[in-house]
Amino acid sequence: MKLLQARRFLTAVWLLPFAFLTALPAEKPNGTTLSYRRIFKSSTPEFIEIKVNETSNAATFEIRQLDEDPSPTPFEVGALLRAKMFELAELLHHFENVQLDVRRRIANLGEKTFRYEKGKEAHETKFNYTLNGPANQLMQIFEGLARQQEHVVTLERRMKYDRLGVNDALLQFETDLNRKLLAAIRNRLEPQVAAGTPARRPSPG
Repeated sequence: MKLLQARRFLTAVWLLPFAFLTALPAEKPNGTTLSYRRIFKSSTPEFIEIKVNETSNAATFEIRQLDEDPSPTPFEVGALLRAKMFELAELLHHFENVQLDVRRRIANLGEKTFRYEKGKEAHETKFNYTLNGPANQLMQIFEGLARQQEHVVTLERRMKYDRLGVNDALLQFETDLNRKLLAAIRNRLEPQVAAGTPARRPSPG
């Protein structure tokens, strides 16, 4: 299987349940962005950041160790999925004065940051672990996108430098899919899209 064929295979398998998400035409960016960052030292990867634009399919991701140079890479996020993400951010008051972290001692699971930017307006909130429903939905969407990109990058690297490792990369992808690590978006998004179920707003502060 050639590199392009392998990438198409991986992307097609992952995106099949979300074919409807890219059905709407892309619009020009309006400058309103939503981003998610996770920093977890001594893990692999230590740094994950994904940024999406409210009115454009164009998004960027970074997945790396902290001692590596920043290198945002472009990818695409469909219109309906972006709409769901920004809807969840709105329920979270665009992260303005919102406390998400549980107020008790818990193991370090990595510092997560949600950030909303619109012109001169910018709000963010940091947390280690949260029980907030909309926040967990949004985090799972971002984590699912990050995991998807990790698999694509790994497969591309194996195709270029380690052909014998391609099968292992595909098996790992299948394992994550079966463990529902890659189905987090589908499981959390589709029932609410179908039923129009609103999430509950948290209280600011």
